[in-house]
Amino acid sequence: MHISEGILSAPVLVTGAALTVAGVAVGLKKMDYEKIPQVAVLTSAFFVASLIRLPIGPSAVHLVLNGLLGLVLGWAAFPAILVGVALQGLIFQFGGLTTLGVNTFIMAMPAILCYYLFGRGIAHKHSGMAMTLAFACGFFAVLLSSLLLALCLIFTGESFLQAAKVLVLAHLPVMVLEGVVVAFCLAFLMKVKPELLGATHATG
Repeated sequence: MHISEGILSAPVLVTGAALTVAGVAVGLKKMDYEKIPQVAVLTSAFFVASLIRLPIGPSAVHLVLNGLLGLVLGWAAFPAILVGVALQGLIFQFGGLTTLGVNTFIMAMPAILCYYLFGRGIAHKHSGMAMTLAFACGFFAVLLSSLLLALCLIFTGESFLQAAKVLVLAHLPVMVLEGVVVAFCLAFLMKVKPELLGATHATG
């Protein structure tokens, strides 16, 4: 889901960078600094999950886990994803420095939206409903990210329209898989560390 260097237009790059700066600022302001180790662990999970990738045109298909980060971290998902994307760009040349803002935004903003849509109160639902919400969180986080990615390409030029359609369709299996992974992760957290879910959503 990383957009490569030299593809997007300057206005799209600048807009993505500005929105990411704003999101990271809010995330750092809302972050409980006692939770930094928790943020670091989930940043690592995001970093590793994105390494297994299938290149498609100007981007790639891979697990994202942004729904899980949004569910557990709330707005802290923004700086967490920024760090993960920056390391992927610097170490493995996934994306790049000029696309850092856009690549962060297309994965972090859906995490925040899913946090508000599915995260609040999820720890207080019975297990069946919680699993359904967790699956929806993982599914829609990737769906929204793929749509934002497609919009970035389309706003750059109409010639990318077909590539944008292919990328959204290619992410459909990832959406389902991501939903299953987030549901299993939620089930595990509810058993061993349920306070990770309740505390973050209480301070939103």
